Parts: sequence; structure tokens; C-alpha cells
Amino acid sequence: MSGLCGCQTAFMADSQEVTGALGDNAAANRPSDPRREVETYRTRYRDNPKDPGVALAYAHALRAAGERSQAVAILEQAAIANPGNKTLLAGYGRALADNGNFKQAFDVLSQAHSPDDPDWRILSVQGTALDQMGRHDEARQYYTNALKIVPDEPTVLSNLGLSYVLSKDLPRAEETLRRAYGRAGKDARVRMNLAFVIGMQGRDAEAESIARADLPVEEATANVAELKRLMSRRDKGRNPSVGNIVAASRPG
Repeated sequence: MSGLCGCQTAFMADSQEVTGALGDNAAANRPSDPRREVETYRTRYRDNPKDPGVALAYAHALRAAGERSQAVAILEQAAIANPGNKTLLAGYGRALADNGNFKQAFDVLSQAHSPDDPDWRILSVQGTALDQMGRHDEARQYYTNALKIVPDEPTVLSNLGLSYVLSKDLPRAEETLRRAYGRAGKDARVRMNLAFVIGMQGRDAEAESIARADLPVEEATANVAELKRLMSRRDKGRNPSVGNIVAASRPG
């Protein structure tokens, strides 16, 4: 489904950073010049605002440039002009979640697939939206249903692991994230999720080792610096919430 790629939440950050973890992670596919992408697709959108493909591409560029509210507005209008377009609804729901509109995102995403033809990516996005609303048990049922379709899919396992973090079940979170890490290859988000949950348990040296393992020096240094920033929230007694990582590839 072109309108929704695998949802992948990432390591903890401020709640305002929550996004597409809940969908097509625009940050993960950020173009080298986001503003140029926005201008390119803005012109195409003005020429044909009702074209769902153009609207989705424009919204993706806007999200990559950090203009999340504008992306929501574009996809809302496109959804009105193309009622029933499930790919468009998936993109719209994802953008809503990106913007922190979790209840509305969940409702829109429910229209983007059906119980007799579920999309595991949408199920996982819906799970993350439920987690952000504090409905962790319900969220885990969505992850479980997604894993029935794609057993051991690392992005879903990672979301499930973060769900356990949010309910402060850190041992189970670590167990789940280790499963995800073992299957995720070089996915930077899963790596940092695992490093974070280990660090949350006070095992800082092990967390840093995972954050830097098998990476070029510059990337390893950046990972460790970010991990330390997040750990400082732990040391100040501040509760984290699910956020986004930018250095990650999108699941297919």
C-alpha cells in the first residue's frame, strides 16, 4: 500500500516529537533538500489538487520539512475529494498521528482497511495511536494481530516493546526489543529503542555499546550523544514517551 509504510516508533523523546512512527516515517526518508521537495510538489498540487497521488507526495514532502499541520490539511481536502480511497485514508491517518491527533488518526485508519482484509502496517500504526492515548492493553492486541500476519516483523515488535516501556514493564520491553533487534538488521530505530530501554534500567555501558556497535565513528558518536541526552531525562526523573528517530530506513 503506497499510502502507508511500516509503522515504526522509535526511541523516547518529548511527546511533541511523536509522529510517523505512526505511519510513513517522513523523517526516516528525509530528502537532502526538503524545501525544494515541498516547492516541487506544491506546484503539482496546485495544478491538480484532487489527484490523490500528488496530494500524498506533497504531504510527505511537507512532513519531511516539519510542516505536519499543513500535511494534515492537504490530505483532509484530498480525502474529501476522493471518498473511499483507502490509500489516501491511510496517508491521512498517518499524518494525523504525526500531528498528535491520535483519536482522529485511529478512527481514520479504521476506514483504511477492513477486518476481512487487514493491513499489518495499519494495525501497527493503530496500536501506536492507542498507546499514545494510554490504552496499552488494546494497543497490544493490534500488535498481536499484526504479528499474526507478519510473524516476528521487527517494526511491529519494536512498537510492542515500546508499549511495554510506556507501562513501565521494562524487563518485558527489553525481551521484546531484543527479538526485534535480532531480526532488524541495521534498522537504527530498533537499535536505539533497545539501547534506550537498557539504559532506562541503569545499564548505561551496555546501552552505549549497543548504540555504537558496528557503526562508523561519526554515526556511533552521534548515537551515543543522543542516548546520553535521553538518559538525562531519566536522571531528572522525567517520564519519556514514544517519539521518532530520524536516522532510520523505512520498512518496506
